[in-house]
Amino acid sequence: MRGLAILLLTAATLAACASVWAGTSAGTSLTVTYWEDGSRTANRDTWTLRCNPARGTLPRPAIACRRLAAGGMKLFASTPSDVACTQIYGGPQVARVVGTVAGKRVWARFSREDGCAISRWERLSPWLLPAGGVR
Repeated sequence: MRGLAILLLTAATLAACASVWAGTSAGTSLTVTYWEDGSRTANRDTWTLRCNPARGTLPRPAIACRRLAAGGMKLFASTPSDVACTQIYGGPQVARVVGTVAGKRVWARFSREDGCAISRWERLSPWLLPAGGVR
């Protein structure tokens, strides 16, 4: 009986560890849509990213998966409404990231319309979003 209890406890521990490990990257699946000029919505590029194992049409998916596992959802955080942003125009680029990161839903829009938006963009550039900037 004691052996069975130890076996069940070990199995439960392994299952818990596996779910924690799987949550870091197994549930990561993203579609990135990028517009070089946000006013021309017909002209867009789209990439996909899947993690564990790293694959997809995004260039260097392994790097992107490692960065997403390290940064998590905070990489997609929007700028708080009470923050003052510098009025610096960074370029016409727009991007949208949709999917899941570590099993959590993501729907984020990125632009380069002011200093805060540029900062958000730079958190993901150049490993998930193109470098961007005024051309």
